[in-house]
Amino acid sequence: MSTTILSDARPLRAGDADPAGADGDAHLRADIRLLGRILGDTVRDQEGADVFDLVERIRQTSIRFHRDEDKNARRELEGTLDRLSTAETVRIIRAFSYFSHLANIAEDQNNIRQNRTQNMAKAVHAEGSLAGAIARARAAGIDAHRLREFFRSALVSPVLTAHPTEVRRKSTIDREMEIAALLERRDRVQLTAAELEADNEELRRAVLTLWQTNLLRRTKLTVVDEVANGLSFYEYTFLRQLPRLLCALDDALRDDGQANGKSDEELASFLRMGSWIGGDRDGNPFVTADVMRATLHMQCDRILCFYLDELHELGAELSLASHLVEVTPQLQSLSDSSPDTSAHRSGEPYRRAVSCIYARLAAAAAAFDVKPRRAAVGSAEPYRNVAEFRGDLDIIHRSLVENNSAIVARGRLRFLRRAADCFGFHLASLDMRQNSVVHERTIAELFEAVAPGTDYAALDEKARCALLVGELRTARPLVSKFASYSEETLSELGVMRAASEAHTVFGETVIPQSIVSMTQGVSDLLEIAVLLKEAGLVTPDGTSRINIVPLFETIEDLQACSTIMDALLSLPEYRRLVDSRGGVQEVMLGYSDSNKDGGFVTSGWELYKAEIGLIEVFAKHNVRLRLFHGRGGSVGRGGGPSYDAILAQPGGAVNGQIRITEQGEIISSKYSNPEVGRHNLEILAAATLEASLLQPKHSAPREEYLVAMEELSEMAFRAYRHLVYETPGFEDYFWASTVITEISTLNIGSRPASRKKTRRIEDLRAIPWVFSWAQCRLMLPGWYGFASAVQGFVEKHPDKGIAFLQELYREWPFFRTLLSNMDMVLSKSSIAIASRYAELVPDETLRATIFQRIRAEWQSSIDLLLRIMGQDRLLGSNPLLERSIRNRFPYLDPLNHVQVELLKAHRANDPDPQVLRGIQITINGISAGLRNSG
Repeated sequence: MSTTILSDARPLRAGDADPAGADGDAHLRADIRLLGRILGDTVRDQEGADVFDLVERIRQTSIRFHRDEDKNARRELEGTLDRLSTAETVRIIRAFSYFSHLANIAEDQNNIRQNRTQNMAKAVHAEGSLAGAIARARAAGIDAHRLREFFRSALVSPVLTAHPTEVRRKSTIDREMEIAALLERRDRVQLTAAELEADNEELRRAVLTLWQTNLLRRTKLTVVDEVANGLSFYEYTFLRQLPRLLCALDDALRDDGQANGKSDEELASFLRMGSWIGGDRDGNPFVTADVMRATLHMQCDRILCFYLDELHELGAELSLASHLVEVTPQLQSLSDSSPDTSAHRSGEPYRRAVSCIYARLAAAAAAFDVKPRRAAVGSAEPYRNVAEFRGDLDIIHRSLVENNSAIVARGRLRFLRRAADCFGFHLASLDMRQNSVVHERTIAELFEAVAPGTDYAALDEKARCALLVGELRTARPLVSKFASYSEETLSELGVMRAASEAHTVFGETVIPQSIVSMTQGVSDLLEIAVLLKEAGLVTPDGTSRINIVPLFETIEDLQACSTIMDALLSLPEYRRLVDSRGGVQEVMLGYSDSNKDGGFVTSGWELYKAEIGLIEVFAKHNVRLRLFHGRGGSVGRGGGPSYDAILAQPGGAVNGQIRITEQGEIISSKYSNPEVGRHNLEILAAATLEASLLQPKHSAPREEYLVAMEELSEMAFRAYRHLVYETPGFEDYFWASTVITEISTLNIGSRPASRKKTRRIEDLRAIPWVFSWAQCRLMLPGWYGFASAVQGFVEKHPDKGIAFLQELYREWPFFRTLLSNMDMVLSKSSIAIASRYAELVPDETLRATIFQRIRAEWQSSIDLLLRIMGQDRLLGSNPLLERSIRNRFPYLDPLNHVQVELLKAHRANDPDPQVLRGIQITINGISAGLRNSG
């Protein structure tokens, strides 16, 4: 069916060495045939031969249409689908949806297979691998010592969010992982005939269980549910793979470490996990102080139970006898402190040392209200912090190394020590986020309570800043215990106090950031500083225990961000806060809202310009800039291959530190499989290293490139805004021609789809906006306006024409990545399918007017994109990805067709509950087929 996954990981491209070659393709086809056959048998057994025959007829007809462009086949397909009863339709939908899920599993396994083959072939220069990045660094004259110094101050942080585009339940993901594990075992182990038969039976059992598992959630998720779902990926991938990756990199940098006298120095744990789940309050009234406390407790529970389980296994492994090995005095002292009094272990100092550590950690767990799965052998003093825990593990490590057992120290103990360094007692850093308008209302109420008539909301920006700066200087609290406050204000103050409590319990890394959404002025950052001061997280002497992070989201805000940050860093009171945080200021850039606001081309360009401006401003103030990229899963929300995206940043934008959001279905596609997950973590680390050390600091392109891009952006912006915000009736067209209304019935998140109870595009969240366009296969947020921009540019510059834009594509990574992402998203679109959704618009004149505009822009965008990229078809330079996407269409098209018919019935108030359920399952199936749809 296909040859590569459609997740964030960079697929093999034309020109890359294909280590698997035709044989790898044959493996993939064999896996898909196997899973498809098992699914077919399951459908026949569970639903009957008539349903199976119907599924097969639809599948074969759809394949015939796509393979041969057989118009008769298409009419036959539509006729068959239109004759189905609602009950039959739901069964067909389930079959095609599950096939997409199973095909995804096969593709992921094929990607693993190719990576493994590449590693076995020692293809160290492969893009996206740390081995390749290190090889290129050494070729550039950067030795291991300098690389270690780089990683000492580096930070690479994937941040998991609860943004709702993952329509699968955790139960479904778990079943799919079982199937993936069985396929992987067949790859790695030579099975006997009897073992192969048993393996086939296990596969059939797993597929049957998957078929009998609800695809959809029956109840709405709570925030705590979202936290639990997010934590599952630590068990799948992060707890084990992140430490292993860091240890492997440590080993890779030891080759010339001896020559620099640094052989005993361990690599800094620069890869750190972050999370918004349970701390992101922007538009989510269900995230409260109590929810944040529950989140931190759940995170603590997960990591402490992991440590205790690993200690239990470590104690079983370290059976070294005292009459056979020497130990250090420190190890002997640790052993003597053990509450384990068993005579059986009296001569096993390492086991006694581990039992001592276990007892102290179990006591710490009890203090955190965490219940270990196994009781300690006795009581002990609890660890006060993770540093004490790591210190005792280090005692075991040094004793083993100093007594000729270093290889033993490199096993489970090494990974546990690294895990303790990465995850602490809090597992992941939790960001707080809130909208600036909420902070504004809270501050206004606080001032009004103590100084009636202040009327903060009516003050201009200068007056607001003066008032807030004065408040930052004073030691007296602004909150009065004698005043009464609104529920919103009490909630905000409660969250700040909960954050302060968490710092006391876990340390400052537990909640290191407070992010201000929709930052539009200096006062927005001063407001949160004042609120943090009320909780003791900011002090009048200019010390801050937390990073204050502006989030610039709209096109206008991105254009103003450099000016705002220049003014902010010029304020002595704020600058002292930055200096107290090590002279580092984080700035978050929003991809999703800027795209919805100004379109794909303009969003990408304004983000790029914003970075250039911020680099200059921060250099002027001698402050280190850390960018936090709020990327979504789809191209329309800033998604696409992370490796290319990071390398396409302007020179100096990465500088060793980067944080990136991981959202929705992208989290599960990247991190539910441990090997795929490790590869994706490696991609982030490799790209950060290369962008920081191997690209010139001043890699801005020629001035005429920047001027041309400014013109293209301006014309694309006008075209996009004219359609989306200035065309009468466009809102009606959007709500009628997409599944936006029905998406809100899915129980996929705790956050409302709109910020306000309106139908305005301005108030709609970016996620359902993009998700809806993906479902109807238009993908409009990922390309609209491009053709208008190129046509306008060529008309204005006939002397330059397309040839100049072709030069931009060849020479400028930013422009090349922009077009590459557009190439991928257009390849997933289908104007024929989209036309069926347009028929849902009741106003025929409105339907014809808007759809014809969209169709014309779509066709012109493809034509011009191909000319600039020098391709004869979409994804022509990436045949592997092209085949992967093209071969999904026969399985997606029937789902789109029945979704349209079910939408008609649902909107005509069909009372059959199966109609809405059918729509919801089609959303699941189409999302699975597209993979990065939201």
